[in-house]
Amino acid sequence: MSFLPDTANIAPRRRLALAVATTAIAAAALAACSRKAPPEPPPRPVVAVAAKLTEQTPIASLPAQIEARYTTPLSFRVAGKIVDRSVRLGDAVKAGQVVARLDPADLSKNAASARAQLDAAQHQLDYATQTVNRDRAQARENLIAPAQLEQSENAYASALAQRNQATQQAALAGDQLSYGNLKADRDGVITAEQADTGQNVSAGQPVYQLAWTGDVDVIADVPEVALGAFRIGQTATVSLPAIPGKTWQARVREISPAADPMSRTYRAKLSLLSPGHEVKLGMTANVAFAQPLPAGAAPVANASAPAAASSATAATVATAATNAQPITLPSTALFHDGNQPAVWVVKQDDTLALRRVTIVRYGERTVTVAGGIEPGERIVWQGVHTVTAGQKVRVVAPLHPEDFAS
Repeated sequence: MSFLPDTANIAPRRRLALAVATTAIAAAALAACSRKAPPEPPPRPVVAVAAKLTEQTPIASLPAQIEARYTTPLSFRVAGKIVDRSVRLGDAVKAGQVVARLDPADLSKNAASARAQLDAAQHQLDYATQTVNRDRAQARENLIAPAQLEQSENAYASALAQRNQATQQAALAGDQLSYGNLKADRDGVITAEQADTGQNVSAGQPVYQLAWTGDVDVIADVPEVALGAFRIGQTATVSLPAIPGKTWQARVREISPAADPMSRTYRAKLSLLSPGHEVKLGMTANVAFAQPLPAGAAPVANASAPAAASSATAATVATAATNAQPITLPSTALFHDGNQPAVWVVKQDDTLALRRVTIVRYGERTVTVAGGIEPGERIVWQGVHTVTAGQKVRVVAPLHPEDFAS
């Protein structure tokens, strides 16, 4: 009995198995091709706003107070007891108006005594004048000795001097009597009462504080970090919380040369231009200084420019950057490209590109940049550390854009 394989049947079996395997592979490939590709991730929402030109960058508002430019104390020039006060706190007074009076009894007696001394001195002068005239006539006739004439002339000179002295004393006593009436030197408003009726005051002791009518100042305490932005003659915008919706212009008139030892701030005085009747002394105010941006700040070239640019090309880019208009952005928009500041720009196809910029000023909550970006381009404001270059995004407007106002 023979156990040799049937070679005649092996070849057809192999062909059948190969055909089955090929069919299975083709079916698997067809099934794989029929599967759908995984969906692309949705665009990432980012907060972005179109960049706008910045003409001036105002420094953060400083608190201030409205005060009169000239304020003087009103005081008596003589001592005495106050018997009457005719004005009160907040009253408007005119120049020459009597605002308080002292007890005139002692002053009147001094004036009467001075007048009596003047009368006595005048009588002595009249007597000395008659005597010297008589002696001079007799001396011409050699009826008296020369020594007697000299005595008469000496008595006349002494009487004349005493009369002149008594005249001045009487005038001084009269002035002191008038000083018992306290008068306002200028038109103004009473801003403080420092003595009351019945009080004994010394000469020069303040009774009232008078704020002159006319020029009005805005007083602000400037921190040293912002002192470099102030200069004499600079214009500022003043707003009053008590009068919303209206602003005034002021000009820096004076800056203290030394800091206050306690607050370490510098006092600045600004003249309020055209204050108007609605501006009252003592009102609180906010002062915003607008400083022009420094010229000649050359931003870094665009990050998309070739790194191996020629010197001529670099000079051209620097010149164009110098003439670039500044743009103010919130500080949250600032990113970095290596060790250079940069921002994310949303391109026309809603993908992100990183652009280098130059910082020309750091504000309290904003940065002012120049070059690298153009007005109208959309700049990412928030979430700059969560995006990548080329990423597809969906622009969302900020919820409170006014929070980023400078």
